[in-house]
Amino acid sequence: MNLRFVEAFYWVASLKSISRAADKLFLTQSAMSSRISTLEEELGVLLLDRRDKQFKLTTAGARFLVYAQRLLELQREVKSEMGSGAPLAVSMRIGAIESVLHSWLIPWLEKLRRDQPGLELDLTVETTPILMDHIQRGTLDLVFAALPASADGVRNRALPAMEMAFVGNPVLHKKREYRLDELAEMELLTFQKGSQPHVTLLDLFRQHQMEPKRVHAISSISAMVQLVQGGFGVALLPRAAVLRLTGFASLKLLSCDAKLQALPIHASYRTDPTSQAVETVIRSAMAFVDGASRAPKRALKGKP
Repeated sequence: MNLRFVEAFYWVASLKSISRAADKLFLTQSAMSSRISTLEEELGVLLLDRRDKQFKLTTAGARFLVYAQRLLELQREVKSEMGSGAPLAVSMRIGAIESVLHSWLIPWLEKLRRDQPGLELDLTVETTPILMDHIQRGTLDLVFAALPASADGVRNRALPAMEMAFVGNPVLHKKREYRLDELAEMELLTFQKGSQPHVTLLDLFRQHQMEPKRVHAISSISAMVQLVQGGFGVALLPRAAVLRLTGFASLKLLSCDAKLQALPIHASYRTDPTSQAVETVIRSAMAFVDGASRAPKRALKGKP
């Protein structure tokens, strides 16, 4: 039995689509269909129910999926046991939200590359809803987003939440501490509508029976930083991102008399019975972020 054909079936069943599985394995749809047909011929049963446009495994296909996963896991164990122990080339498709990109993603990727010199990276930076769609469709192997993904074959790990802070222009915002009612009178900037920071910002004012003058929804942290520097308003951003951005931007963390809700971060990834690469990368990310969250926070330039 050709294990490449078994792997093709596994991903077709896991992603519930021949086209998605073909993209995952860098094959054409015709090549993927051919592998499934050959496997069905060898087993003497139909694995996919092709009578309906909606994807469905046959009873035999559902049974064989269990064996397919075990076969691929055994293949991985054999390769690991019999191999030389040399690091293997790893191709990883990673997605992240802007908050992660501007906080710890880059230094972590630099460390990951040192630890895994054979790493080939495909990086996507998008909003949480788009990243959720990517991981569910199987077009990304691992995503860091504000919500956990919900799909068959996808696992989720909670990472340390990101402390949020109001950020202003040190020339314009000179007070040591601002009351929430004072901030409500300013032009406020945060992430796109419906995002966790946008929703929690509005909830914060509602809890204090206040209505902010104006809240601008902007998906780019870089754009928000430039607007703050230009005196456009005050932004709600992850503190860790602000600390990294002070290398080229003049910003000031604004102390506030209200407690801000932290931004949750979740790692969502697809299990792969043929490789331990994703699990290795996840462990690396968890260790790096945990270490960074325990490190003492350095002072921010311009903070009173």
